[in-house]
Amino acid sequence: MKKHLLAAITLLISLSASAQLPKINFGVKGGVNVSKLQADWAKEDNRLGYQAGVWARIGAVGFYVQPEAYLGSKGGELRANENDNNVSGDAKIKFTTLDVPILVGNKIGVDKLNFRYMAGPIFSFLLSKDTRSNFETAVNFRDYKNQTIGAQAGVGVDLGNVTVDLRYEKGLTNINKSGQYDQKQNLWHISLGYKLF
Repeated sequence: MKKHLLAAITLLISLSASAQLPKINFGVKGGVNVSKLQADWAKEDNRLGYQAGVWARIGAVGFYVQPEAYLGSKGGELRANENDNNVSGDAKIKFTTLDVPILVGNKIGVDKLNFRYMAGPIFSFLLSKDTRSNFETAVNFRDYKNQTIGAQAGVGVDLGNVTVDLRYEKGLTNINKSGQYDQKQNLWHISLGYKLF
């Protein structure tokens, strides 16, 4: 009887200890986004873009940290407000960025089928820009910063090794170097990922 009790206690302790160990996953992802440059001095139109990269997930007991790195395409279209005499014209702006979000989240469900929610900062590094504009302004509103900071929040689902995420990204810093023409990048994006291990 003592041997069975000792074996049961040992089994429970080992299962409990293994459940608390951090689990690490790694995967790839790709998706589309709808972005907009928020500018109170102009009317904004959306731009369709993409994202492709990698992610890691480190967690235990349902909570996790998920750093990512992906190439993204974003930007927007701006048209001068009709009642603003200081600015006239329109512009199409496209950025290619290296985006690095660091998300903290929680998942509900089992390993192969769960619902997730997450939030955290995102650091964007400008790799290239393409601006086509006929704006007539005294200050160059197309002079953009090389790094910006934003925040992401969203939800996701894991189905086996497949992951699906829907997120909103809010720009926290003015991406315009001059500081006179305030512009912040906001976007919705949906991505499909695959867990490699």
